[in-house]
Amino acid sequence: MAEAPGKYTPTTIEEKWYAHWMENKYFRSVPDDRESYTIVIPPPNVTGVLHMGHMLNNTIQDVLIRRARLQGKNACWVAGTDHASIATEAKVVAKLKSEGIDKNDLTRDEFLAHAWEWTHKHGGIILEQLKKLGASCDWDRTAFTMDEIRYESVIKVFVDLYNKGKIYRGNRMVNWDPEARTTVSDEEVIHIDINAKLYYVKYQVEDSEEFITIATTRPETILGDVAICVNPDDERFAHLKGKNAVVPICNRCIPIIEDGYVDKEFGTGALKITPAHDVNDKEIGERHDLKIIDILNEDGTLNSQGLHYQGEDRFEVRKKIVVELEEKGHLVKVEDYQTSVGTSERTGAVIEPRLSLQWFMSMKEISAPALENVLNENIKFFPKKFVNTYKYWMENVRDWNISRQLHWGHQIPVWYYGDGASDFVVAHNAEEALEKAKIESNDHALTAANLKQDPDVLDTWFSSWLWPLAVFDGIRNPENNPELDYYYPTKVLVTAPEILFFWVARMIIAGYEYKDEKPFDAVYLTGIVRDKQGRKMSKSLGNSPDPIKLINQYGADGVRVGMLLSSPAGNDLLFDEDLCKQGSFFANKIWNAMRLVKGWEVDQKASQPDYAKQAVLWFENKLNVAVAELDDSFEKYRMSEALMTVYRLIWDDFCSWYLEMVKPAFGQKIDPKTQEQTIAIFEELLKLVHPFMPFISEEIWHLIRERDVKETIMFETWPKAGDVDEDVLESFKYLETAVTGIRTIRKEKNISFKDQVELFINPGPNHRTDVDSLIIKLGNISKLTVVDAEVADAFSFAIGSTVGFIPSAGLINVEEEIAKLTKDLDYQKGFLSSVMKKLGNERFVSSAPPAVVEAENKKRTDAEAKIASITEQLSALKK
Repeated sequence: MAEAPGKYTPTTIEEKWYAHWMENKYFRSVPDDRESYTIVIPPPNVTGVLHMGHMLNNTIQDVLIRRARLQGKNACWVAGTDHASIATEAKVVAKLKSEGIDKNDLTRDEFLAHAWEWTHKHGGIILEQLKKLGASCDWDRTAFTMDEIRYESVIKVFVDLYNKGKIYRGNRMVNWDPEARTTVSDEEVIHIDINAKLYYVKYQVEDSEEFITIATTRPETILGDVAICVNPDDERFAHLKGKNAVVPICNRCIPIIEDGYVDKEFGTGALKITPAHDVNDKEIGERHDLKIIDILNEDGTLNSQGLHYQGEDRFEVRKKIVVELEEKGHLVKVEDYQTSVGTSERTGAVIEPRLSLQWFMSMKEISAPALENVLNENIKFFPKKFVNTYKYWMENVRDWNISRQLHWGHQIPVWYYGDGASDFVVAHNAEEALEKAKIESNDHALTAANLKQDPDVLDTWFSSWLWPLAVFDGIRNPENNPELDYYYPTKVLVTAPEILFFWVARMIIAGYEYKDEKPFDAVYLTGIVRDKQGRKMSKSLGNSPDPIKLINQYGADGVRVGMLLSSPAGNDLLFDEDLCKQGSFFANKIWNAMRLVKGWEVDQKASQPDYAKQAVLWFENKLNVAVAELDDSFEKYRMSEALMTVYRLIWDDFCSWYLEMVKPAFGQKIDPKTQEQTIAIFEELLKLVHPFMPFISEEIWHLIRERDVKETIMFETWPKAGDVDEDVLESFKYLETAVTGIRTIRKEKNISFKDQVELFINPGPNHRTDVDSLIIKLGNISKLTVVDAEVADAFSFAIGSTVGFIPSAGLINVEEEIAKLTKDLDYQKGFLSSVMKKLGNERFVSSAPPAVVEAENKKRTDAEAKIASITEQLSALKK
C-alpha cells in the first residue's frame, strides 16, 4: 500500500489525477445498454474567462454527473462554447481600434478574418479553466455554436420556420443599442431607475398669440415632432381642435390631434408625438396617419434632421437644446423627475427606440407546448417558484426580433435579387438561392453576381435555443440518429434564472417543434453569486475574486465545497472566501483521518472488542440514514443540503465519534476485523464525497487500500440506503449525552483526561447497557457501577432520565471548589437581581421594544438555571 504524505497538497494531486482521467478517457460516453444521464453545459462565451457564476453552475453540473456515474448510469456531460455575437464583436472592434483600424473600413470578410483569429487565439480558455475545477465533461464532444454542424442546423431551422410562415420581415419599433449599433431583444434590456428632468416646453399655436405647453424628458427629440396630441375629453384644449402648432427651433407646423391614449392628469395634458423615437407615439402616428421623422443616426448622434446639431451625441444635444429653448423663450420650467430607462445588457448603453426593418419570429402559436409542459410538470422547475414567472412571460410572449446588425454570427440566409426589398429568396446556401431566384424572377440569366445576401446576422440565442438537439446533430439528422435517440431528452439543465426566457423557454419551444419532446426532464435554477454584503459581483466593484487564484490557494475541492456550502436553489449565494477556507479545512480533515487509519498497526491475533462492534453497528446505521437523506436531497436538487449531509457524516460522525470509538489506545495495536471494517466504511464515505470532492477522494481511494492505478473511484457503486435500526441510533444518543456529560465535568473541574475516573449510573427509564463499553472507553472510566440511589460527594450529570455520578474524592480540592462555586453563585444572584429590577419596572416593560424585553426575560431564565445548577453542585459537595 502506498505511503501517505504527511500533508495534503491539492495542486500536485489535482494535476496528477485530471491528467490520468483524461488520458484514460474516463469522461467519454458512447451509447450502450445502460440508462443515459445527459447534461448539456450552458455554453459560455467562446472568448470568456471563468467567473464565480460559472464556478457555481459547473460545480453543480459536475456533482450531478459524477454521482450518476457512481449510480451505474452512462453519464454524458456535453461541453461547448457560444459565439456570443455582440460580446465577441465588441472585443474584436476594440482590439482593431487599439491597432488603429476602424471596423467600417473593412469588408465583411476582412472583419470576419480578424474575428476568427481572435476566437482561435482566445477561444477555449474558459474550457481549460473548467478542467482545473475538475469538470468531467466528455471533451471529445465539445461543440461551438458556429462550427459546421451547428451552423448548418441554424440555417436549416431559419429556412424551415420561414417556409412555415413563422419568420417574417417587418418595419417595427425595436430596441436599438447605439454603442453596439444593433437591435437587442426586450429580454436583453435592463431597466434602471434614474433621477431625470421633466422639461416643460411651449409651442406657439399657428397664427395666434396662444401657446400650448407639453412636458418631456427628451427635449432633443423635439426636432422629430410631427403632432401634438390631447385627450378628446379634455375641455382645456377643445378650442384648439383642428389647429396647428409650431415646433420650436425648426419652426415646422404640426397638427394638434385628439386621442384617448393621452392621460389628462400627466404633465400638462398635452403630448408631443415623435413616432420615430417612441413606441406609443408610433402607434398614435399609425392611427392618425402621421409622417415619421427620424433624427438619429445608428450611433446615437443626430442626423441632418437635427439641423445645426447634426453629428452631435443625443445627450450632448439635450444639454444644448435646453439652453437654446430657454434663450428663445420656449422653456417654461424644469422639474426633477424619477423615471426608468432601458439599457443594453451587453454594453450598458441607453436603449433608443428606433424604427427599423428587421426579421421577426412569430412566438404565440409555437410557444404553446412549451407552456403546457411546464404547467403540467412534464418539465419540473427547481425551485418551483419560477413556474409562475415562466407562465407570465409565456402567456405574454412577443414576437422575437431575431436579426442583428453585426458581422460575427450566422448570416441570415436571405438573398436579394431585384431592386425592391420584397425581391428575395430564403435558401440553405448561395447555390440554392440562385436557383430559387431564377424561378421567382422568371429570369434564368441571373448569376451569383446579381444576388446579395442579407448583411445582418441572427440573434445569438437563435443558435443556442437549438443546443440540446444540435449537440447530437439532431437538427440536421433528426431521423436514424442513435445518439439523439439515446441521449435526448437530457436529464437536467443547470442555469441561472436571468436567462429563463432568453434561453430556457426557447430551448423548450425548439424541443417540441423539432423533436416533439422536451429537451430536459428538469431545470435547476441557481442563484446569483453575491459578495457577503449582498452586492452582485462585478469588475467595477472589485468584489469578484479570480476563481483560478482561489483554486490555487484552496484547491479545487476546497473551492467546490465553498461554493456549495450556501447555495440553495434559486436563492442568491452570499459568497465569502472563508467558505473556501472551510472547504480546504474539510479536505485536510479527511486527509488526516486517512493518515490516522493508515497509521494503525494491526495485531492479527487480536479479537474484536465489544466497543468496536458497537461502533461499527452504530456507524453502519448512521450511514444508511445519511444515504437516504442524500438521495432525497439529490432527487429534489437540494445541493447545499446534500453536501451538508456528507459534511456532517464525515466531520462529526466519522472523525469526531467513530474514529475515537475504535482507535487503539496509545502504543496499542488494532484488531484486523475493526481495521478492515473501518477501511470499508471509509471507502463508502469516499464514494459519497466523490461528486463534491473528486480529487481528494480519488487520491485517498488509492492510498487506503492497495489498488491498480486504473481502478478509479469514478466507476464504483453509489452506496444504497439499507434498513435502519432506530434502537441502535437511540443507544448512540444515550452514549453521546453520557460522554458529553463526563467531558463537561472533566473540563469544568480541570480533571485531566489521562486520569481515569469512576462512574456510577443511577438508571432511569431510558437507561441502556449496550454502549457501556463505549462509555468506558470514551470517558476513560476505570469502573462503571449501576446504583439505585444518589452518590454522595460526587459530580452529577443527566443522561435524560438517567443520572451519572463521578465521585470527587481525590480528584479536586473540595474546599477550593466550594469557595469557587459560592463566589459564582453570589455573582449570579446579583445579576439576577439587576435583571428582576428591570422587569419589575412597568415603565421599562411597556415602553421598551418587545425584543429587548424578551432578551431580559431570557437573561432571567438563564440566571435562574445557573443558580439552580450551582446550588445543586454545592449541595452535593457539602454532603
